Amino acid sequence: MTHSQQRFFYEEEQQLLEEVLLHRRDVRGNHFKKEAIPKGVINKIIQAGLTAPSVGFSQPWEFVLIKDEVTKQAIKETFAEETEKAVKQFSNEKQKEYIKLKLEGITESPLNMAVFYKPKNTPVLGQTSMPNMGKYSVVCAIQNMWLMARSLNVGMGWVSILDPNKVKSILNAPKENELIGYLCFGYTDMFYNKPELEIKKWDYKKLQEDVVIQEKY
Repeated sequence: MTHSQQRFFYEEEQQLLEEVLLHRRDVRGNHFKKEAIPKGVINKIIQAGLTAPSVGFSQPWEFVLIKDEVTKQAIKETFAEETEKAVKQFSNEKQKEYIKLKLEGITESPLNMAVFYKPKNTPVLGQTSMPNMGKYSVVCAIQNMWLMARSLNVGMGWVSILDPNKVKSILNAPKENELIGYLCFGYTDMFYNKPELEIKKWDYKKLQEDVVIQEKY
């Protein structure tokens, strides 16, 4: 295929992509298996991240792969500290629900990945007016990896209840780098048919008519 040729997708392929999108899930530690993920599968997931769109073709991402149990345990400790702070911010009823939830799989998953935004020290095309576009690009990479992992039947969980500076310190990350996502990967004993928090009625599923505005607010 030359650079001028176009790749068209057919209905069956479109339906397959829709299936992957619909069945993407946030997998928690109580569902991860210890089974190692083959290197080739990990590479496919990372390559999916590398194909993400990025502002000004800046590709401002770096990926730290973590398998060491000591490192995982250190990350888990900051999760525990932040969880104690977080639970207090919810109402009494929500606190009870929060405590019951399993919100991460740091030590249970065979592979952790810290995804960083690495800023450039020169102006980036398309980022001069909206400086956060570089970080949004990294989020696109994470979503690509999430979808590729799901298509490979690998579970992924995104852990956000962490102190990003402590994670940076544990991983010896460069000062200028910013943690965007801390991810857990592993094969799983199940994928829910619906998002787990929807099943547990933490919140309701928003419909298209709830969020789409025509022309102006």
